[in-house]
Amino acid sequence: CGGSVSDSSGILQSPNYPGSYPNKVDCVWEIQVKNNFRVTLTFRDIAMQSGTCQHDYIEVYDGPLHSSPLLGRFCSGSFPAYVSSSNMMSVRFHSDSRYSFRGFQAHYSSIPAGHNTTIQCLPDYMHVVVSRRYLQSQGYSAQQVTLQDSRCRPTVTPREVVFNIPYNGCGTTQEENDDTINYSNTIRVASSGSIIKRKKNINLHVSCKMLRKGWQQVMYAAEDTVDVNEYQFGRYDMNITFYDSPAFQRQVRSSPYLIGLNQNLYLQACLRNSDPNLKVVVDTCVASPDPRDFNTLAYYLVRNGCPRDSSYATYYSPSSHFARFKFNAFEFMSRHPSVYLKCQMLVCRLGDYSSHCYRGCSSRAKRDTSAAEEEVEVVVGPLQLREGAAPRGSTR
Repeated sequence: CGGSVSDSSGILQSPNYPGSYPNKVDCVWEIQVKNNFRVTLTFRDIAMQSGTCQHDYIEVYDGPLHSSPLLGRFCSGSFPAYVSSSNMMSVRFHSDSRYSFRGFQAHYSSIPAGHNTTIQCLPDYMHVVVSRRYLQSQGYSAQQVTLQDSRCRPTVTPREVVFNIPYNGCGTTQEENDDTINYSNTIRVASSGSIIKRKKNINLHVSCKMLRKGWQQVMYAAEDTVDVNEYQFGRYDMNITFYDSPAFQRQVRSSPYLIGLNQNLYLQACLRNSDPNLKVVVDTCVASPDPRDFNTLAYYLVRNGCPRDSSYATYYSPSSHFARFKFNAFEFMSRHPSVYLKCQMLVCRLGDYSSHCYRGCSSRAKRDTSAAEEEVEVVVGPLQLREGAAPRGSTR
């Protein structure tokens, strides 16, 4: 139960609903809609063990579970409704080992945030759009909007002022503390007039923070002029590509990728981000014949940084944004027409030797990701056997 949800609307419900939910479950749904939209959540049915909500309960968080305010915790009563302050909301369902009931069903949808200024944290830059109608309503023109580094000019359209602010330029500052990596800049809207002025300047502070489970975008206005609080969540841009040799020079572009049993397969994961102080490593890779189900029939190549397949090996990479590895095509491919891989990558701060990127193999079945790390999942495939392909010898 649980998982990541990205559709614009949908249904959440407890396991086996409307039948009795099982004991000792802990389900977490992370709902993430489009940037500059909000999540609305309405419960339609609740049938759980009532009382103090210590045994069975539902929790709703205004963003990721471990780093966001709790909007509500309940187990009975009227059907509540919630609206997030960002494009992300988390819902947790917990049951103990005592009694079992019907559970719950809830509906979620997305609604426009409705602000006059929007922000997106893209892989290489912050994309900020300010409405010219909003500026005019405050008595300002597009020509009065600048960054701290005045050399970085916006694009002005008939309706908007658009900034693409790089993470490593235009006066963007970087700050690292115990639980965030923060990229910040300031858009200034200055009042004209060299001697007197009757309007306060607007300082629009824009920042992208790397939290436990993704990028958090923060924007607020200072000096009592405009009260804008906006939070958006996104994901790292990551892809995995097959190569035809350990030189990693020629990509395999055919799909499906037709291979032979025990053939050496070479892969490179690439993080697309302009911050040079990030490192990516392979944490877990699991194979399955079904791209939607990596539990029923699963074969682990590496799990929690620990190799599970004897042919799995890593290679030196010329960049911390790349992770290179290999394995040999395995036997259950002869019994299924296609095989898919789901790989979980870890992104950490370069040189942070306390992070899992540097710790390597962990014996724990489930590891918490620290605040300066993010887990990114990528599914690749399909892999298919060539007709008449015989097993090949294995060399590294």
